[in-house]
Amino acid sequence: MANETVDREQLDDAGVWTTTEDGERVPDYDATFPTINEGEVVHGTVVRVDKDEVLVDIGYKSEGVIPVAELSIRRSVNPADEVSLGDEVDALVLTKEDTEGRLILSKKRARFEMAWKAIEQAAESGEPVLGRVIEVVKGGLILDLGVRGFLPASLVDIRRVQDLDEFLGQELRCKVIELNRSRNNVVLSRRAVLEDERKEQRQQILDRLNPGDVVDGQISNIVDFGAFVDLDGMDGLIHISELSWSHVNHPSEVLEIGQDVKVKVLDIDRERQRISLGLKQTQSDPWQQVLETYHESDTVEGKVTKVVTFGAFVEILPGVEGLVHISELAQHHVENPREVVSQGDLVSAKIIEVDAERRRLSLSLKRVEGGGVTEHADDAEAIEGTPNLDLSEEVFPEGEAPVSEEPVAEATDEAVVEAIEEPVAEAADEPVAEVLEEEPPPEETDASIEADQAAPEEPGPGDSEGEPPAPPE
Repeated sequence: MANETVDREQLDDAGVWTTTEDGERVPDYDATFPTINEGEVVHGTVVRVDKDEVLVDIGYKSEGVIPVAELSIRRSVNPADEVSLGDEVDALVLTKEDTEGRLILSKKRARFEMAWKAIEQAAESGEPVLGRVIEVVKGGLILDLGVRGFLPASLVDIRRVQDLDEFLGQELRCKVIELNRSRNNVVLSRRAVLEDERKEQRQQILDRLNPGDVVDGQISNIVDFGAFVDLDGMDGLIHISELSWSHVNHPSEVLEIGQDVKVKVLDIDRERQRISLGLKQTQSDPWQQVLETYHESDTVEGKVTKVVTFGAFVEILPGVEGLVHISELAQHHVENPREVVSQGDLVSAKIIEVDAERRRLSLSLKRVEGGGVTEHADDAEAIEGTPNLDLSEEVFPEGEAPVSEEPVAEATDEAVVEAIEEPVAEAADEPVAEVLEEEPPPEETDASIEADQAAPEEPGPGDSEGEPPAPPE
């Protein structure tokens, strides 16, 4: 009896028994169950997995039900892929009793609440979070952090990623760069994590490199002003002017992304952690060939690469261009260089100056014989300011002799008479230019008639030379 009394006292103390209104002592079964409230996170064990729901034993008077829509933040999931029998899970109490008396739980919301706290702490401390890529969407990736986190495509890697599908299913470490609880918005950056990891590598690279070193790298990006080279953890820039000894309109003409190159370190800014590189410095300098091969007054063949307002550039060797100043284009005055040359023309030019220190070459077209200099057909001295038309004899009609500059002999009287007495019929067969003679004034006409009547044999006004005056009509 003593033991039974002790046990009853212990049960009373534990609240297992309760007294009804009638004074009857009955077991208090509700007291044996944990106290739960809606919105709380509870812990339990999976006891059943169906195609549309999962049952979880949390030690309550009935098992909790997790609908398939509350299992994961992923869409259209299979419950068997999310949980298995015997798995211990955390779930959020949505409803203690629904219309059917069931306890409704949510696994994804429990993860959401716990994950959000972890994400907030990570955002404050700057520590990275770990998530699995579950979707590839327009503009980036979706990561499962317990919360749907968005990773923009530009922040997936240090370099732009062409194919995002390769990250599907991978676990990535990212930093939280934007957080909005009201919109459940989380924006991530994997690039920030990679850059932090490379900081130490970059410092090691900066300490190792010196101007003048030749190193291997890979083209990571191409822009209008040059190309970036990955030097095993740090990018250096090749400016467009350092790509080639010849003129380059765009870096893509010379390089492509992913290409392995050998470059020379030109300059290092250790404070700003920037490296300037050169590609053409690893190639043979064509100027050495110019200095060894060409001299002033030599005539060279070249191609016009560019026409500017002050002259034209002519490439005489790959990577070597000389300037033909506008005053050296032709013997005559030139207002616009395009009057004489055009881009792509092949020309012969004379070297008039070689500046090895400034790497400049001055050329002339007008000093080359036949190179635009105006000359007469009889090799007479060129008339300054007259363009060289370079006309051949074919422009004159066949059989037509050029006009002679000799004085014309005076016509005899007999020749004049024969010309006057030619039949009019023969003249009519040939086209004759009609000449309109100015009629004399009436006074002169009357005086001529009167003079002829008075002295027909004497010459008078209106008479032709060498012929007797014609009788008046």
